[in-house]
Amino acid sequence: MPNLKDLKLRIDSVKSTQKITSAMKMVAASKLRRAQEQAEAARPFAERMGRMLSSLAVNVQGGGEGPKLMTGTGSDQVQLLVVISSDRGLCGAFNGSIVRETRRQIQRLQAEGKTVKLLTVGRKARDQLRRDYASLIVESYEDVGRRKLSFADADRIAKKVLEMYDAGEYDVCSVVYNQFKSAISQVVTLQQIVPFAVPETAAAAEGAAAEAKPVYEFEPDEEQILAELLPRNLAIQIYRSLLESAASEQGARMTAMDNATRNAGDMINRLTITYNRTRQAYITKELIEIISGAEAI
Repeated sequence: MPNLKDLKLRIDSVKSTQKITSAMKMVAASKLRRAQEQAEAARPFAERMGRMLSSLAVNVQGGGEGPKLMTGTGSDQVQLLVVISSDRGLCGAFNGSIVRETRRQIQRLQAEGKTVKLLTVGRKARDQLRRDYASLIVESYEDVGRRKLSFADADRIAKKVLEMYDAGEYDVCSVVYNQFKSAISQVVTLQQIVPFAVPETAAAAEGAAAEAKPVYEFEPDEEQILAELLPRNLAIQIYRSLLESAASEQGARMTAMDNATRNAGDMINRLTITYNRTRQAYITKELIEIISGAEAI
């Protein structure tokens, strides 16, 4: 039979945990609103920047070589993966899904005979990937946007990516992050950012509308515009990925803490029922002993 004191201590412990998870849920909910607004505000600019560069790239591909950030190195042998995770846990499967997708991509690329390098953003991805792929991690960032996520954080990472590309350390760079859909839904996304990939739909649309499309003259020409905008677009895409990841983290944490609070409540109810039944059994046993002693006298 369980000890009443142990049950009481267990109930008090679960109640304390429930208070913590409830507070963390409210904090995550307040942060989620601001993070969601930032992520949604960044999407139109990033998408239109991509469409504009796609339009310019289609024209350049038709009549020129173009900047290196668009044409690439001519090879895809060395792949750089920028993995965006969080610095803290207690956010459900947020970090686990990112790490699983990264492992899947590493295994796929290595099976194709390619070299993989990792640039991690956040402690969780670094710590988990370091167990099996420590030799692949070339750079890691912590506390990115700890107080407030800004474009300077993304620009710092983008400059490192550009430095590595100019030094010939990789051929293709992709970013792995959680795209925010809702508080209960985050989609793991793999997006190539170097070299700039012109979507097939954009190229087809440009070709189909070429006859009806007005002719533009650019000053300076398309290649110079692309050479100026492609590095900025790289920072913008990384910034968007960071914002999406930040909103996804808060949504996942809010959901996880809500589930933990509910589970704690269910556990408290079960433990309370067990406590009451045990207490009743003890009282019944003592009454029987008293009655038996009285009858024996």
